[in-house]
Amino acid sequence: MASGNKPENLGPSVSTQEALEFHAAGRPGKLEINPTKPMATQRDLSLAYSPGVAAPVLAIADDPSRAFDYTSRGNMVAVISNGTSILGLGNLGALASKPVMEGKAVLFKRFADVDSIDLEVDTENVDEFINCVRYLGPSFGGINLEDIKAPECFIIEQRLRELMDIPVFHDDQHGTAIIAAAGLINALEITGRDMKTTRLVCNGAGSAGIACIELAKAMGFSPENIILCDTKGVVYQGRTEGMNQWKSAHAVKTEKRTLAEAMDGADVFFGVSAKGALTSAMVRSMAKNPIIFAMANPDPEITPEEVADIRTDAIMATGRSDYPNQVNNVLGFPYIFRGALDVRATTINDEMKIAAAQALAALARQDVPDDVAAAYRGSRPKFGPNYIIPVPFDPRLIAAVPLAVAKAAMDSGVAQRPILDLGKYANELSARRDPIASTLQRIYDRVRRHPKRVVFAEGEEEQVMRAAVSYANQELGTAILVGRDEIIKENARNAGIDINKPGIEIINARLSRRNAIYADYLYERLQRKGFLFRDCQRLINTDRNHFAATMVALGDADAVVTGVTRNYSTVLEDVRRVIDARPGHSVIGVSIALCRGRTVIIADTAVHDMPDAVEIADIAEEVAGFARRMGYEPRVAMLAYSTFGHPAGERSERIQEAVKILDKRRVDFEYDGEMAADVALNPRIMQQYPFCRLSGPANVLVMPAYHSASISTKLLQELGGSTVIGPLLVGLNKPVQIVPLNAKDSDIVNMAVIAAYSADT
Repeated sequence: MASGNKPENLGPSVSTQEALEFHAAGRPGKLEINPTKPMATQRDLSLAYSPGVAAPVLAIADDPSRAFDYTSRGNMVAVISNGTSILGLGNLGALASKPVMEGKAVLFKRFADVDSIDLEVDTENVDEFINCVRYLGPSFGGINLEDIKAPECFIIEQRLRELMDIPVFHDDQHGTAIIAAAGLINALEITGRDMKTTRLVCNGAGSAGIACIELAKAMGFSPENIILCDTKGVVYQGRTEGMNQWKSAHAVKTEKRTLAEAMDGADVFFGVSAKGALTSAMVRSMAKNPIIFAMANPDPEITPEEVADIRTDAIMATGRSDYPNQVNNVLGFPYIFRGALDVRATTINDEMKIAAAQALAALARQDVPDDVAAAYRGSRPKFGPNYIIPVPFDPRLIAAVPLAVAKAAMDSGVAQRPILDLGKYANELSARRDPIASTLQRIYDRVRRHPKRVVFAEGEEEQVMRAAVSYANQELGTAILVGRDEIIKENARNAGIDINKPGIEIINARLSRRNAIYADYLYERLQRKGFLFRDCQRLINTDRNHFAATMVALGDADAVVTGVTRNYSTVLEDVRRVIDARPGHSVIGVSIALCRGRTVIIADTAVHDMPDAVEIADIAEEVAGFARRMGYEPRVAMLAYSTFGHPAGERSERIQEAVKILDKRRVDFEYDGEMAADVALNPRIMQQYPFCRLSGPANVLVMPAYHSASISTKLLQELGGSTVIGPLLVGLNKPVQIVPLNAKDSDIVNMAVIAAYSADT
């Protein structure tokens, strides 16, 4: 795709403008480098650089393996490309591949806590590329090759594997093959087939197609039962047109010459080719209970809807997230490298690939835990035709796949540092997960399956309109913009925002046909609180928070997001006039903080100024329930400046009394207090208090007052580098979320989705 021919829309939920703004916002790109050691004092600098750095230098010179002990090499993967085959866009050059390679590096970190850096090599010469990469070997623990065209990618990977003593893995080849193999294992089980007798046709003889059939053969498929096809038809013995050594290795003796002929009676179809390559007639000709993996992106060789119109006995997988059974490489490469790095494997061999596929297949056969089921509101995924591959945000992946890969590396003799206690290793892997990001993704997936009508109360603001468009584009439901039609349309036109699309509605409060009903409802609530009917009518006509909240209160929408133009406390006061607390619940503000992969939920960060003992106990119960709904088992610490009575003080006594109240209530979660923050969060310090009831560091913190909560969360953001989501409003009878003043559109979308998610909980 030429740079002057940019698409207006990159897919069903992402526009060009949104993608560009995402990559340009704040610090451009998706990566930065942060030190892992303190750099605050002169002594720190002396240890980190001169003269202290001489000690590890000499140690590594004496024993090169010590580089894994004293440097980041053992957890560092290079993502390398020359840009000759970028996604589905073709040969756009090394520099154009950088956004993709940065994205790949981000996925390594996000899913498997593997540090990664992207390197774009500006040459299409195979020997130059190989020499560039091979001499970078001492810097990294592994090499992930990406977006290199065939057949050069085969030569490059093979040569580098021979020349280097660290894993070299071309994900475009093996990643797709491993995930497809996992799904195939389960599809064969469901249909009662044996690998040795199953007939497989693969359409697409590039890097992914070749890798798919090579892995299938390594797993036990009979070579004579696999037919490879390309744009010129069947790859058969004796064919000369369009052949190379990699295709020739899989040529079969057959009279079939076209894909249609090959598909007649086939059990399995693997497509890594192009939209429309598989026709309805071909699907009809397949064997009973056909297995169809149409993996072309963004559009599969045939859609599930098209197959469903032809036959009801097919099992389907695609490369898309909006269909069941997504063949997504992110299920593989982060975890495969995680396992390989942890045992210092010298290569990634077939045994490790097969182990990864088998681990993925086994995971899909297990009962789905609550935090995965949360993405499937109303129906828990269950092993069967529509669930043969785990979902990318399954938190069990981090423990299951690297463990299997590491064990296979040890069993096959390529591990240089065997792991003795695999059970302990599995626990260490689980601790690496990033719960906040996975929680948000599960919430998005869940709302997408059950779309909601969300009111964007400040519909005339540019960032609110952008958020509404994003909400609709992501197929999360209907975005309702409250405001004056002509102002919204003019502002949208000036900002270049297209609001004339399905999923976006505009409602002018003053002109709404429900206006009188809303005014009556509000007057009934406020008539004994000093409000005249005309006051209530004015609020409905002119105050969008009152109008939007009433829409939700009366069931005309599912949730509200607001706050861009007013202070939090002012908005909360508006909302509380319309919507009550949920019976038996307390309204509180909850923030979620993530710092270096560790998640802590903090309350109350928005509502109670100086809670008494009963209110503190109520807050603890409310936030513990919230933590469970978000997929965490709460360990609640009620914080103070003191720890278990020292030093004494009136404010600490309130915490002590709250603990006694919870004792009487016999709640079903861990809690203790009063304690200082370091005691709650540091297991070494907590051990000094053997009577502490918490089984481990707290993941829920109850603050003694609003001011301490607000100060703490903002310090975490500004000085600690934490990501903080919230405050989230919890405890209302209807879902409302209030964003910070002047919030970004991405923040508004997140809060809108959280509000929509709350509509069913």
